[in-house]
Amino acid sequence: MFGAMQGGALGPRRHRVAPGSRRYRARVVVVGNEKGGAGKSTLAALIAISMLYRGQRVSVIDLDLRQQSLSRLLANRRRWLPAAGVKAPSPLEYKLVEDPARIADDQPLALRLFEEAMVMAMGDSDLIVIDTPGSDTAVSRAAHLQADLIVTPMNDSFVDFDVLGNVDPVTLRLVQASHYAETVLNVRTMRAHNNRRLDWVVLRNRLAGADTNNRERVGLALDSLSEELGFRIGPPLRERVAYREMFPFGLTLADVSAGLRPNKVSSPKLAAREEVNALLEALGLIVLAPRPAPVLRPVEHAAFAASL
Repeated sequence: MFGAMQGGALGPRRHRVAPGSRRYRARVVVVGNEKGGAGKSTLAALIAISMLYRGQRVSVIDLDLRQQSLSRLLANRRRWLPAAGVKAPSPLEYKLVEDPARIADDQPLALRLFEEAMVMAMGDSDLIVIDTPGSDTAVSRAAHLQADLIVTPMNDSFVDFDVLGNVDPVTLRLVQASHYAETVLNVRTMRAHNNRRLDWVVLRNRLAGADTNNRERVGLALDSLSEELGFRIGPPLRERVAYREMFPFGLTLADVSAGLRPNKVSSPKLAAREEVNALLEALGLIVLAPRPAPVLRPVEHAAFAASL
């Protein structure tokens, strides 16, 4: 839902509100860190659209007021789907104004408009996904205060550890928490005072297939930091061409099927879809049914037992 001028006032355009009183509060997922290029917008879109296919009412807010990567992906989606003659679900989008870049330096105004957008999104959503900028802003901090779940993607490199804190090069122990980590910890404390829980998940994004030594060192350091900063480690997302090549169409891996795939986009492997499902389950957004144990015929059972 787009921002608009209403009687001379800036603000999100109002739309339908679910009738009657709500029995529950929409769950708020904030995708954030203070480092650009970690894949926040792609991850936010993947979460939002994946949950649409699972019957959730999903709203999104892009608070990266200058870049607007998530908003552009959704604009691509709104144009490509009807042009291709196919149907797919799209989340409700709340833009603070039509041109968010022009209010990026007016944080008091952005903060007020965000609060208005949140009130409306709460009335018509089961899940609200918020993309945040790679910098510290007042509106980003306000979004984190609303979060039930914070998801922090980071590239699989010690360079990106600055988003969490300074690490001792010998022991890999935390020397000092980053500004962003301190922000999340402060938010957790404030929410605890109001008996509201905050879950924080950090995951490695764009995981490369090679350089297993670096991957192991980064993993050990993350394990150490998770204990000291109190976050959970989510399953990694590998580097996949599909994430980049589907952006112009406004699509994600959650969309791709036999009937919905641009000709120029290669089919993602089954492993990629399983990777996304594993992520959603780790975030507590879905529960995967356990796979049934294979039924072995007597001869297969004997061969299996002999192999042990």
